[in-house]
Amino acid sequence: MKLDSKYFDRIRTRRRVERPEPVAPTCQWDGCEQAGVHRAPVGRNAEGQFFLFCFEHVKEYNKGYNYFSGLSDSEIARYQKEAITGHRPTWTMGVNKSGKSGPVHGNVRSGTAGAQHRIRDPFGFVAEGRAGGSRMQPRARKLKTLEAKAFDTLGLQASATGDDIKAAYKALVKKHHPDANGGDRGSEERFRAVIQAYQLLKQAGFC
Repeated sequence: MKLDSKYFDRIRTRRRVERPEPVAPTCQWDGCEQAGVHRAPVGRNAEGQFFLFCFEHVKEYNKGYNYFSGLSDSEIARYQKEAITGHRPTWTMGVNKSGKSGPVHGNVRSGTAGAQHRIRDPFGFVAEGRAGGSRMQPRARKLKTLEAKAFDTLGLQASATGDDIKAAYKALVKKHHPDANGGDRGSEERFRAVIQAYQLLKQAGFC
């Protein structure tokens, strides 16, 4: 190979572009400033949603986490039984829901009416929707420790609505914003706590 070959003049190298490394989000544990790189499940009825904690706080959160918190023993047993079939209804092969082979008669329904008849409706949403009535108020949700702290940080009761949470958040952010607190360190920490509390409640589905 000749180093003075004409082909060496055509070689080009691409300049390497330095890309900034992504910044990890802050741990969502109240008052923690570590990086939140460990996911922890929000809880039942919020599947697919997660909190982000540092290593120490995700261990603390997992110690007290209970997916079945608030359910009775019979409800837990029913959930475990239904989980075997992926929570899908099952029938014996060749036998309809009435327990007899052959065509379906009586109160057993098919199609959309059958689906509505079989659906579990603990809050009465479906039944009242068909009757044209107003929606019932769902039973109070049992708060987790972090959720209770978040409501307390915003100065709200657990029964506060989504609009109440948003209004309290806007008022506190305006009050403790760095441009308005005159360099007060305590107000700055309060500002961060309010933001973290609101993000937690929003991710948990309260607003």
